[in-house]
Amino acid sequence: MWRAKSKVLTSEPRAMQTSRAMGLLPCLLLWLFPRVWGQSEVQQKNSTFRCLQISSFANSSWSRTDFVAWLGDVQTHSWSNASDTINFLKPWSQGKFSHQQIEKLQHIFQVYRISFTRDIQELVKMIPSLHYPGEIQLSVGCEVYSENTSESFYQAAFQGEHVLSFQGTSFQKTPGAPPWMEEVIKVLNGDQGTREMIQQLLDDSCPQFVRGLLEAGKPELEKQEKPVAWLSDGLSPRKGHKQLVCHVSGFYPKPVWVMWMQGEQEQQGTQRSDVLPNADGTWYLRATLEVEAGAVAGLACRVKHSSLGDQDIILYWDGRDSSVGIIIVAVLAVAGLLVFLGVIYWKRHSYQSIQ
Repeated sequence: MWRAKSKVLTSEPRAMQTSRAMGLLPCLLLWLFPRVWGQSEVQQKNSTFRCLQISSFANSSWSRTDFVAWLGDVQTHSWSNASDTINFLKPWSQGKFSHQQIEKLQHIFQVYRISFTRDIQELVKMIPSLHYPGEIQLSVGCEVYSENTSESFYQAAFQGEHVLSFQGTSFQKTPGAPPWMEEVIKVLNGDQGTREMIQQLLDDSCPQFVRGLLEAGKPELEKQEKPVAWLSDGLSPRKGHKQLVCHVSGFYPKPVWVMWMQGEQEQQGTQRSDVLPNADGTWYLRATLEVEAGAVAGLACRVKHSSLGDQDIILYWDGRDSSVGIIIVAVLAVAGLLVFLGVIYWKRHSYQSIQ
């Protein structure tokens, strides 16, 4: 199918070849996702599969294209400019692909890289307003919901500006896109076969592939690692102030809620860093709060994470480290100890009475 399509492209005007490349090629990863997989029993709320491509053109003779794919916060695939093969980053990244399907996918990307690069270079020659260096970014994929519905997306950017998207059954030029995009949009929407194929890939094949990944990767995707939290002093830029730092590390999955609190009042001055990866695949975050040196009494850092259930971590700046539920655990432990001592005392007393 792809070889036949390539022959047609070589016989068309370059403008049409370029337009087809921009419309078709970002979706090639999804092309091989078979429709016969059926429904997966593994359902997750708002599971997004996103294919990202970055193509950079320094001049007419130098370019590179890199590709990554993510399932939520987990990177599942990559394709570097120096390689002709897709790198499956997880043992379950192939989903339900057969060996034959994987080989076909590798061939598609080999053809894709050559034709995409060639057509973009020809496009620069044709349009005087375009010049090197340049960069093209594409984001294609779908979001699958727990109620067995999904929503697809297809977006393309040129020189860092969003220029087109695929909505419903046609390509749409975004507001503010350069005038030459009108010709691209016209050609793409004039190809009914291409539009139907893209619609099928986004609305049908992609959701099915995501459900297959969710099933194959269930042990890792549902993994839960509890966070560890600690406090430290930071460097305050203002005299007479303190910077309170709350470190949270070792948690998985990525979503986490961290806030400085005064009783039950959230401190709006809390500044949170980006969530950064640890070497073991878990995540790290820190939250800072700048206050007057004499106004630290009662301040605490509160951490909520799915692995903790309703047992939030609460660290008090004055050293009263606590967490919701710890008091209950302590009371139960003391009660258990008293019962244990009572039993021992009773046994000893009973034994002495017998003697």
